[in-house]
Amino acid sequence: MSVLIENLYEVKSFENNDNIVKATVSLNKNHEIFDGHFPDKSVMPGVCMIQMIKELTESATNKKLFLSSCSNIKFMAIINPDENKILHLTISYNEIDGAIKIKNTVAFEKTLALKLNATFKIM
Repeated sequence: MSVLIENLYEVKSFENNDNIVKATVSLNKNHEIFDGHFPDKSVMPGVCMIQMIKELTESATNKKLFLSSCSNIKFMAIINPDENKILHLTISYNEIDGAIKIKNTVAFEKTLALKLNATFKIM
């Protein structure tokens, strides 16, 4: 898997069955991206979460993707890598008209942190 931001996260588990991905990732709380993003209380940047979802979807589909639209993004809880190092992602996806449409959730422990519906153009 190709990652844009090296060493930000590590995939601990990855299952891809019937167009549904279930992945567990571990955040690197010492990554330099957190130095400038609220250094006193680190917060996972939303754009980095979307990039992670894109990369996991690319792995599932074996296709290079480009985010073309998001119809629904809900940040429901702050992801603090000092407190919430392990994230659980579920991505359901379908290929329609040369694009991959996804529905995604991201959670830590029993807290739902992010919901996202997006369309990725196949490159």
